[in-house]
Amino acid sequence: MNRLQSDLQRLYLPAAGTEHGQSGLVDPQGRVRALVLELARPADWDELSRVWRGVQDDLDLPAPAIAVSGLDGFQLWFSLLEPIAVAPAQAFLQALCARYLADVAPKRLRLMPLADAAAAAQVQHVRCVPAEQAQTGYWSAFVTAELAPLFADTPWIDSQPGSDGQAGVLRGLLSISSPALAAAMRQLGLEGSVVPDAAPEIIPMAQRQPETDLRVAHLSARRFLQQVMNDPSVALALRIEAAKALLPYSDE
Repeated sequence: MNRLQSDLQRLYLPAAGTEHGQSGLVDPQGRVRALVLELARPADWDELSRVWRGVQDDLDLPAPAIAVSGLDGFQLWFSLLEPIAVAPAQAFLQALCARYLADVAPKRLRLMPLADAAAAAQVQHVRCVPAEQAQTGYWSAFVTAELAPLFADTPWIDSQPGSDGQAGVLRGLLSISSPALAAAMRQLGLEGSVVPDAAPEIIPMAQRQPETDLRVAHLSARRFLQQVMNDPSVALALRIEAAKALLPYSDE
């Protein structure tokens, strides 16, 4: 395993030894450690940097990685210490868009992971970076915040980026802990969204009922998504994404 592979495993891939999903970023339970917010058509770093700076300054979260998509956009890659399901992942990303990108047309945004509309048990995700894009022949790549503005007109790399250079971009990045994610969600108004081990001090471990806790998390995420889907003041594209994220609950 080279340095880049080691950093990708540390930050974004499911736990070692688990069978990865189609994109390599999804575990067998449909959970992810990588949350990706993409802004495209055009790739505008001035706009996306509001999120990059805001999560650090306002929410006290570690900086996400910055990537050029190899097509037409910039991406922010958030790393989670513990995997979460699609519903809270979508809720978090949508809340970031509502707070920092409210003036951006929803059609320019892509939030991943996403429940697959064609198969409720499946999860869609982006390809891991770096990767060659079949549509263009260009490569996606991680870039530093200082260099990001230089890629506004050409958000890609012409040839495969060196693994050592990519590892250097990722080396100093940290994952978001479950308590930090829970605190950020509360600041974003997502009180009902539950993340792993978000409140271990409230209920002693010996008294916890795992099945009940999971059911509460399940219902809270579903309730939030239903509120988003049914709120006429929310952008239509976000309401559609909420409806897609609700697909796994449709048989209950």
